[in-house]
Amino acid sequence: MKMTRSPDRARQGGGKATNTTTKALGWRVFGLGVMALGLVSLVWGGFDPGQPVPKGFPGRAVLAHAAALFMLLAGAAIEWRRAAAWAAAALAAYYGLIVVLLMNGAVALAHPREYGAYSGAAEQLAIAAGGLIVYAGNARIEAALAARLTRLAQQAFGVCALLFGGAHFFYLNLTAPLVPSWAPPSQAFWAYATGVTHIVAGAAILTSVQARLAAVLLTVMFAAFTPLVHLPLLLADPSSHGLWAENALNLALVGAAWVVADSLARHRPGVELS
Repeated sequence: MKMTRSPDRARQGGGKATNTTTKALGWRVFGLGVMALGLVSLVWGGFDPGQPVPKGFPGRAVLAHAAALFMLLAGAAIEWRRAAAWAAAALAAYYGLIVVLLMNGAVALAHPREYGAYSGAAEQLAIAAGGLIVYAGNARIEAALAARLTRLAQQAFGVCALLFGGAHFFYLNLTAPLVPSWAPPSQAFWAYATGVTHIVAGAAILTSVQARLAAVLLTVMFAAFTPLVHLPLLLADPSSHGLWAENALNLALVGAAWVVADSLARHRPGVELS
């Protein structure tokens, strides 16, 4: 997968950073993924499966439609350079504060011993991280602040990758059957291998050791999951809300990983932006 770079952020008067003159392709993929999540939720008339809201919550149906419409519009706005910064900020705030802390946080408190509560939250946190990086790359803010926000998002994404990898080991009985049966040497091998890849990549991003390469490989791996895993399952059962949501989520994660890789190419820890 070919990665694109945005020009380095230039300074304006007063130390403010200008918008990048070109937008990385990863931002577009990320926006499309969020749009897909919103569209799937609108069609099914409910919350995205990664946004757990109790069935009896007051006004649940109205809130679900509002959340879906918000995701659809915010994802579309990311495709427009003038609106990208604030759309990305809104997505980062929504996913980070409402989806991760309130929705998935409640699940983790209710089921603290279930690993899935944390790996599920990590999927949503990865989207928040992607949004934060897109905001930092587009907003007219101090270069130093943009660098801090970008690094925070990169670290959050690294933690998410660790949790994704752990899920492959905790739920091997669920992960292995997703691997195409024709893939040698075995389904279990690839379940373990992709789990290890997630963990190694997460550690690389967190430690800044070959972080760019790790993020690129994650992007490629996530992209490969669509034709090898998610799309075949959807074609076999096109009426499944969950499978449509999984495909949309994977597209958003491809975009998020691509955004992280692109940010690592532009901004390296310890290098002052100018």
